Amino acid sequence: MNKYIATLLIGSLVWASTSCTEDFEEINTDPNRIDQISPGTLLNPIIYGVASFNTDRADAFTFQIMQVALPFPSTNGGIHRYDITESAGNSTWNNHYKWLVNIKEMEASAIANADVNYEAIALTLRAWTLSQLTDSFGDIPMDEASRGEDGIFQPTFNTQEEVYTQIFSDLERANTLYDDTQAMIYGDDILFHNDVKKWRKFTNSLHMRLLLRVSKREEMNAFEKLATMVNDPATYPVFTTTAESGILQITGVTPNLSPWGRAIDFTTFRSISEFFADQLNALNDPRRPKFMTQAREMDGTTTIGYKGIPSGFDGNENQFKFIPSNHNIALVQAPMISLILTYAEVEFIKAELAQRGVIATDAKQHYEKAVKAAMEQWGVEISGGYFDNPAASFDGTLERIMLQKYVALYFNDTQQWFEYRRTGLPVLPKNAGMLNNQIMPVRYQYPVSVQINNPENYSAAVARMGGDDINTKVWWEK
Repeated sequence: MNKYIATLLIGSLVWASTSCTEDFEEINTDPNRIDQISPGTLLNPIIYGVASFNTDRADAFTFQIMQVALPFPSTNGGIHRYDITESAGNSTWNNHYKWLVNIKEMEASAIANADVNYEAIALTLRAWTLSQLTDSFGDIPMDEASRGEDGIFQPTFNTQEEVYTQIFSDLERANTLYDDTQAMIYGDDILFHNDVKKWRKFTNSLHMRLLLRVSKREEMNAFEKLATMVNDPATYPVFTTTAESGILQITGVTPNLSPWGRAIDFTTFRSISEFFADQLNALNDPRRPKFMTQAREMDGTTTIGYKGIPSGFDGNENQFKFIPSNHNIALVQAPMISLILTYAEVEFIKAELAQRGVIATDAKQHYEKAVKAAMEQWGVEISGGYFDNPAASFDGTLERIMLQKYVALYFNDTQQWFEYRRTGLPVLPKNAGMLNNQIMPVRYQYPVSVQINNPENYSAAVARMGGDDINTKVWWEK
C-alpha cells in the first residue's frame, strides 16, 4: 500500500510540474508591456531628460556665473561670487552619463532595425551630450564609458581633442545618413515631430556651434570647415527660420512637465543682475518684460523700471534701498520652452565668421537677422527703430555681436558660459565680493565619486590637464 501511494504521489508531482511550466512564459507575459526596445521608445525620454535638466542648470548655474541673476539677499558665497564647490558639477556628470547609456541603446536599436534616420539622430544626441560634458570638465571617459556589461567599471579618460574628433566624425556621418524619403515610424518625437529635414538641420547647426567652439585650435581647421558648410547649404543644411529651431515645447502634460515642480521656487529670494538689466535698458530692449519684473520702491508698490543688484556684491542687502527686478515666473510655467539650439545662434555664428573674414557675406545682415530671431524665439516683436539705437546698431566689432549673442543665449543651458570662456565677451564687471581673485571659473571639478572609484584614470587625466581645479583651462581655451 505504501509503495502504491508513493507511486501515485510521484506521478502527480511530475504531472503538476509539467502542466505548471509548459504555459509559464505565455501566462506570465504582460501584454501591455513593451518586450522589445525600439529607437522611438528611447528618443523622447532622452530629449526631455537632457533638455529639461539643462534648462534647470541655466537657472541654477549659468544665470549666476554669467551675471544674469543671483540669489538675493545673499551675503556669503554663492556662484555669483565665483564660489564654486567641489560638487557643483555632480548633477551634470551623473545626468549626462545616464542619458548616454540610453543613447547607446537607441543607436544599437536603430542599427538593428536598419533605420538610418534614428541612427543619425542617436549620433547627434551623443555629440550634443558629450559636448556638454567635455566643455564642462575637459577630459572625460568616452570610449570605455557606459560599458559595465563588458566588465569595464573604471573607464579611461579620453582627451578633449579625442572627444571632439569623435563628435565631428559622428556629426559628419549623421549628416550623410539622413533619408527624408524614409518615414520615422516609432511614434511622434517631441522636438521636431518626425521631420527628418529639421533633424538634419539640427545636426549641422550643432556641428557649426562646436566647430566655432574649438576654432582657437589651428589643428582642427575649424574655420575652413565652417566656410565649407556655409558655402554649401545643399550638403550642409542648417536652420534658416526660428520655426525650424531646436526648441523643446514643454506642454505641461505628463510626462512633458516643467523642470520646476513649484514655479514659485524660481522667484523666491532672487534678483536680476545689475549688469543684465543695464544692458537691456541701454538697448531699450522689448524682451525686458518677458524676462523680468520691474523694480519697486521700498513701499513695495511704486515701480522704478528695470533695475538689478550687482553680482558679487560686498556687504549686506541693506545697502540697496529698493526691491530689485526679479525673474518673470511665467518663464517656468508650462506651457514653456526649453532652448537647445536656435536659428538665432546660427545667424550669430555666421555674423562672427563674416566679421572675421572667414566667409564673404555681410556681417551686419547676419547680426540683424540673429537679433530679430532671438526676440522671435520668445514671442517678442522687434521695434521698427531698434537698430537706430547706437547701442544696438552693428558697429563692426566682435564685441557687439557677442553682447547680443549673450542675450540671445539667455536660458540656453550653459552656452553663455562656454562662449564667454571662448571669447572673454561680453566684458563682465568685477565686484568686491567676488572670490577666486575675481577670476571667472572655467570648469567643474570631477565628482568625488570619480576620484574614489576610478583613482588611477582620474589621476592620469588630471596630470595631463594640469590639475583638477576650477581655473584649469580646457584644451580649446588654450
